[in-house]
Amino acid sequence: KRNMAEEDDYMSDAFINIQEDVRPGIPMLRRIKEVRQKEEKHREANLKNRQKSLKEEEQERRDTVLKNAIGNENKGFALLQKMGYKSGQALGKHGGGIVEPIPLNIKTGRSGIGHETLVKRKAEEELENLRRKVHMKKQAEEKAADQFRMRFKSKQEELKLEGDLRRSQRACQQLDTQKDIEVPREPWYWTVPEKEEQEEEEEEEEKEKEEDECGSDDLSVVEKLQILTSYLREKHRYCIWCGTAYEDEEDLSSNCPGPTSADHD
Repeated sequence: KRNMAEEDDYMSDAFINIQEDVRPGIPMLRRIKEVRQKEEKHREANLKNRQKSLKEEEQERRDTVLKNAIGNENKGFALLQKMGYKSGQALGKHGGGIVEPIPLNIKTGRSGIGHETLVKRKAEEELENLRRKVHMKKQAEEKAADQFRMRFKSKQEELKLEGDLRRSQRACQQLDTQKDIEVPREPWYWTVPEKEEQEEEEEEEEKEKEEDECGSDDLSVVEKLQILTSYLREKHRYCIWCGTAYEDEEDLSSNCPGPTSADHD
């Protein structure tokens, strides 16, 4: 029997190493691969930092040069001083030129020279065309609204004239009847029943079909109204707009504003 000192220690290196991969070369290859990966990552990080630093340094140098004025050591500045130029003075014989140098615009895009100007010009043209279309549309809407108002006004005036003519016809028929006049001076001086009016309209339509190119001799509503109101004033001393039958010619001329509707507005 072995004593306790000679028994195996399960926590010793000898026991642990038994569990490792004992194939020759495997642990060394893994360690070399890990080291190379770390070196590659470190190299890439250093390269990125270096590139970033170079760009920053270039930008800083450019900004410093652009912000600082030209020194006396510059040959061009020395020539200007010999010709009488002083720092901060405007250029030109009479001092009417620029004071600050023309700013430097660094091109960062890949488009050709003049492309930005062309794009800007096209955008301005499109905006101008849009404004022109909006203006033309607004003008068309205003014109359409004016035409509608004119048609509406014309229709209202036409309806008013027809209403005045019907009132004149009714007044004429009543006043003529009071004076025992059985037949009107003209057929249209009096109102006609709807049936007779419809028959007359049909007869007029047939006459219009039979008429030649010379046209019709029928009177318009305005002409009929003028003739009929004149007849009422002369024959009956009556004004349809006043709604009054005056005693005589003197009373009519003295108290009636005039023979037309506009005189009574």
